[in-house]
Amino acid sequence: MNEQQTIQQLRELKLNGMAQALEAQLDSPGFQSLPFSDRVALLVEAECYCRDNRRQQRLLTQAKLKVRSACLEDVDYRPRRGLDKAQMLSLGQCSWIERHQHLLITGPTGVGKTWLSCAFGMQAIRRGWSVAYYRVSRLLEEIEIARADGSLSSLRSKIARCHLLILDDFGMSPLTDIGRQDLLEIVDDRTGTGAILIAAQLPVSKWYDYINEPTLADAILDRIVHRAHKVELRGESMRKKRGLDDGEG
Repeated sequence: MNEQQTIQQLRELKLNGMAQALEAQLDSPGFQSLPFSDRVALLVEAECYCRDNRRQQRLLTQAKLKVRSACLEDVDYRPRRGLDKAQMLSLGQCSWIERHQHLLITGPTGVGKTWLSCAFGMQAIRRGWSVAYYRVSRLLEEIEIARADGSLSSLRSKIARCHLLILDDFGMSPLTDIGRQDLLEIVDDRTGTGAILIAAQLPVSKWYDYINEPTLADAILDRIVHRAHKVELRGESMRKKRGLDDGEG
């Protein structure tokens, strides 16, 4: 069997990373002097890298992050924002996601809540975890549509399966009676099985009044707040100052 046949068979086996790496080895005389075991190890490493990259791209597509370019390395730590760098570095390890804990990001409009939420989403994706991003009002609309067309069970299962659920713009739109119940179901489905990141203009102290139904408010907040890390952003609107879309850029 010649080299081109080997490359073709690797592609047929969907080992595209190995196929590309083998082509690179054949085109570079420097590889010829390496021991056979080293060359095989490089091929395997290339395949692992290729698969990891494909998985990340798939997870990124599925996540539907509003700001796909956001990453924690680009966080602006200027004092006026009120961010604790040590806390951010710790949260960036994502152990809170692994432990099915939550993260609450609050602050006035334009200070970077959506951008930072997406940066944490990207960090989770880098670690191989599935993420789903929703604006709360849009998610409740999707649930209503799914309820009407009979696909509600499928949608709820999809949401429950992801490792990190990002709920953006919490508190921006009034909740209906059925919306409150749907929100409880979403939170309850993830209790002990998945992490939630909530971004909101409203401070956490006002969430009870926002939900506006004592029994459901107690049930929802009890499942979230006591297992949550909190980040409170401060400062002027970064969109106004930089002309960017809710964040660092």
